[in-house]
Amino acid sequence: MSDQVATMCDQLIKAVNVMMDPGTNQIYRLEALKFCEEFKESCTFCVPCGLQLAEKTQTSVVRHFGLQILEHVIKFRWNDMPQPEKVQLKNCAMQLLSTGTLSILEEESHIKDVLSRITVEMIKREWPQHWPDMLKEMEALTSLGESQTELVMLILLRLAEDVITFQTLPTQRRRDIQQTLTQNMDNIFSFILAILQINVDDYRKLVSGTAAKAHCRVAVTTLNTLAGYIDWIALAHITNDNCRLLEMLCLLLSEGELQLEAVECLLIAISRKGKLEDRKPLMLLFDDLAINYILSAAQPVEKVVVVERHYIFLKRLCQVLCALGSQVTSLVGSDVAVETPANLNKYMEAMLSFTTHHSQFLKSSTQIMWGTLFRHEILSKVPVVVEMSLKYLKTTRTNLIKTGYPSRNDSPSCEYSRMDFDSDEEFGSFFNLFRSQQGEVVRSACRLVPMEALGDAAEWLGYQLSSPIITGITNVCSETGPEGLCSILSPSVVQWDAMTVFSECVLGQTFRNLTGEKLPIDQGIELLQAVLSYETKDPLILSCVLTNISALFPFVTHRPNILPQVLTKVSSAPRTRAVKNVRRHACSSIIKMCRDYSPFILPCFDMLYDYVKKLFADEALLMQMEKCALMEALVLIGNQFKDYAKQKAFLEELMAPVVARWTSSETSHVLSDAAVFLSYVGADQVSEQTKDTDVYGNNRVQLSYCLQAMLAVVKRSRWPADLGEATAGGFLVGSTPSGAPLFSNPCSSLVLAMLPNVLTLIRTQNNLFAPENLARLSPGYAKAYDLIDVEKNCVLGLPHPLIDIYDTPVYKGNLERMQGFFCTLYDNCYHILGNAGHSLTRDFYTIDGLAEKLVGSAFVSLDHVPDHRFRPIIHILTFQWHDFGFLPLVLSCPQEYYESLLCPLVGPLFTYMLQRLNVKWQIINQRSSSNGDEEEEEAVSEESQVTQEMLEEQLVRLVTREVLDLLSKYIKVETCLDHVICVPMSTWSLLTSFPLALKDIYMNLLTISFVALSWKDTNICHRTASMICWNLLRQVVGGNLLPDAATWFLISTLKGLQLHGQHEVCCATLTLLAMLIYENLRPRYAELRAVMSQIPDINMEALDQYDHRLLDPKAQKFGDKKRKDQFKKLIAGTIGKALCEQFRKEVHIRNLPSLFKKPKPERDLLATEALGLEALFSPQRASV
Repeated sequence: MSDQVATMCDQLIKAVNVMMDPGTNQIYRLEALKFCEEFKESCTFCVPCGLQLAEKTQTSVVRHFGLQILEHVIKFRWNDMPQPEKVQLKNCAMQLLSTGTLSILEEESHIKDVLSRITVEMIKREWPQHWPDMLKEMEALTSLGESQTELVMLILLRLAEDVITFQTLPTQRRRDIQQTLTQNMDNIFSFILAILQINVDDYRKLVSGTAAKAHCRVAVTTLNTLAGYIDWIALAHITNDNCRLLEMLCLLLSEGELQLEAVECLLIAISRKGKLEDRKPLMLLFDDLAINYILSAAQPVEKVVVVERHYIFLKRLCQVLCALGSQVTSLVGSDVAVETPANLNKYMEAMLSFTTHHSQFLKSSTQIMWGTLFRHEILSKVPVVVEMSLKYLKTTRTNLIKTGYPSRNDSPSCEYSRMDFDSDEEFGSFFNLFRSQQGEVVRSACRLVPMEALGDAAEWLGYQLSSPIITGITNVCSETGPEGLCSILSPSVVQWDAMTVFSECVLGQTFRNLTGEKLPIDQGIELLQAVLSYETKDPLILSCVLTNISALFPFVTHRPNILPQVLTKVSSAPRTRAVKNVRRHACSSIIKMCRDYSPFILPCFDMLYDYVKKLFADEALLMQMEKCALMEALVLIGNQFKDYAKQKAFLEELMAPVVARWTSSETSHVLSDAAVFLSYVGADQVSEQTKDTDVYGNNRVQLSYCLQAMLAVVKRSRWPADLGEATAGGFLVGSTPSGAPLFSNPCSSLVLAMLPNVLTLIRTQNNLFAPENLARLSPGYAKAYDLIDVEKNCVLGLPHPLIDIYDTPVYKGNLERMQGFFCTLYDNCYHILGNAGHSLTRDFYTIDGLAEKLVGSAFVSLDHVPDHRFRPIIHILTFQWHDFGFLPLVLSCPQEYYESLLCPLVGPLFTYMLQRLNVKWQIINQRSSSNGDEEEEEAVSEESQVTQEMLEEQLVRLVTREVLDLLSKYIKVETCLDHVICVPMSTWSLLTSFPLALKDIYMNLLTISFVALSWKDTNICHRTASMICWNLLRQVVGGNLLPDAATWFLISTLKGLQLHGQHEVCCATLTLLAMLIYENLRPRYAELRAVMSQIPDINMEALDQYDHRLLDPKAQKFGDKKRKDQFKKLIAGTIGKALCEQFRKEVHIRNLPSLFKKPKPERDLLATEALGLEALFSPQRASV
């Protein structure tokens, strides 16, 4: 036997060395691996071989493999081993812990890890029933030296992880071990703390040397073990002995080698949730000793050289402060009697040290806590908090400045940013979020000190107005502004940008907090006059100036005489192509003012209208975007006429040129034929022409202008919200059958006159994707219908380069211009349709043959329309996307027009969608399940081709989700403890009142919903299974379904389980859906049993029992939870597993006799206790 062991060990050593040698041929490595695996699975003397290979004389690689053999034996053979062999293996393992390792500093970490795993695997199988002295043996091991002490800590940590964190044990074994740990936690915790205290004291005494490092290593491991227990043990253990543990951890914050592990333990402890009274002792951390150590650890952060470990410590310490603040804000003012901490000022000083740190990440980590403090009902009134709000506002003036790009070295923040962010784009995304957080906190601080905040904003704005413009030198942007102008990274722009954000937040809050005489009107007007007098030609700074004017505009309501000056300033932005973004900003500012203050601006309407007429007179002076924006602003003000005839006359005058051009015979001819349309916009011409020589550009501009003007009017033209004013103004034209008033929109006649050509254009645009029309595109415009880059990034979830947003060249290429034209034109058509239903209401829905016209335009040639152009069709029918301009026809449609309008729309749409999505998902499924050769071919294919496939697949997913949202958006969902139940929609819901009442549409919806369960998208599967499928099916369960239909519903659900069962959420919802289908349909459709019987490895006896309880009314009925568990066991054979789980060998841990079952007392309750029933019938009671 010994010779066989020795021989086998030699072979195993050779095999291990072959596997681990980087120069080994792959074939030899696989053969060696196969030999080792077969040895572990089949050899009868694994234990002696493992012990021999694990000897200290072997190399670390061989020792690790030997220990792996022992672990394998325990995990997979333990149940079949005789008791003597188990005892022998256990003794050998304990011997390895005692003498089988090198010194603590020499031993490899992976050896320590596998030794702890071996011990824990035995503990999980035998403790406490068969190994009651395990804890005592572990304690005894610690007396043998630092190495053994570290191993014991690793064992305790891994045991807690397996039992509590990962829960890798059967329920009963986990419960037994967890309860035993809980019962012994006083001793365990005291033991761990004692080990920590001893080794920390010895480390401090020795300071340096090998022995000091050994004690330090033990202390670090002990702290890591503590972290594994603090998260789940009772809070009483943490706060025991006057929070001794927390005090120790605070003291360790000053130890450089231990501070990171200590602060992580502290963070876990302070972040604990639970009853408020249990958390009250945590307030001891505000005592002098603890808070001084925390403050001292936070204060010198500015002087520390950037070292990764110390930086991580600072992040954790910042989290500790935030968690501590969360505790104090929860306790102060609650039912628990907790007063404001005496050292709250020291706590806030520590927080402020992180808010002023060079790291942008650390600054952002404090924002939520500052906001919570400033909004707290009690703490916000404490003088030290009010004083700190002033300091915070001063600090924010620096923090809002966007510095610290990883690619630059112009700020101390850059070095920290390189540790936190991989690119400037990632930093930019983070900083935008950080800035929005600061804005919220600034608003909260303004509530506490409104006048002081306004003074800060005025001071900063005044400083910027008086400072010279510094363009600086940038080397990050690929494109820079014209000579003499700033770029986005110029010092002046960075300062102006930060100041603008600050002033917006402060001024917005000022008008909410200060009213009447408290509002400093004179100061505000003076500041506004200074901004209006400021002159600059730099577009980026001018943009900031416009924002400040908008923020200061509410002051104008108190001084109406300066309104013309404001409007003149805003509307007189430089009119050169180089400042397109500024002009767009100016247009937005005008629209915002007219939207929010239209009654106030109404007296200046004539002045503004005359000014706009002068601008319109010069075709070259305004861009089409600006024309539409000014028209939109005028319409908003015109709504304040509150006179139907006057508004209608104004709109007719304003839109006369647009209506004449759009309804002309020439335009109708262009829009009605795809070939003529392509020729008219120049898509079939050579694309080498420049912007100045593009003779077709004007044609595109005119078409876009007409649609944008129409959209502006239909979006903004409204009747008065007040019924009395609407009636007096002539807007009221009748009432609905239910008595609701009906109004007429002044723009109805204009929109209805232009609508036919809009529908014609939609039909023509769909025909553009036909093969014969695609062939008409010139080679330079072959990709004119593709998504523009911004939309591609949105679909793929990629961040757009933030710097390039501002530095993009003004003059785009011809292809990009053409792509933008087609994209905008297509979207605007559907924007108009959606807004027409919402704005015109009855005037729109009573158009003769509207349904046929919509079907004949929007639904033409859909087979050729790509997914990114198909989405707007769904949007106008399903979504209420005000932000994007989509207003659904379904929501706006009066109920009396459901049958005449929505049925012809929704029916063909879902019939087509079922066919289209099925084909699309078949392609995706085939692509994802391709063989290895195809995957290898794909790996070497061009990057653009791979990106295109990803884009197409993501678009299919988006379209599918949006189609399913048509159903789920209006479904009422009730959430129970462990699952989601869909209940029938109320009578007002669109889907029950229409179109689900129609059989064909209903069956199409059912088919789409259940087919979607087998599409490779877990979000779609979960959403459909939990919110749509049963909600639709339950309404026809009592009807006359065909047997094939009943079985198809169950089979579709089981297919979804096979595909998505590996995901816990999908598995739960699909299992519930399958159970509901089976239980509701099985009594009438015996065919469902045949489906169940085909499930692999199903227990037919269990199925019989389940059917018996289901079908027999006299059978005992189980509760929901037990029924679900039983059904899940029945269909377990069809639940899919992840690839990593399919071939994993299962570990079986047997249950031991339970220790904690308490026998129920056998006694006669009536004989032993007085129930008090006799008191009910006592004479005294009767007399009452």
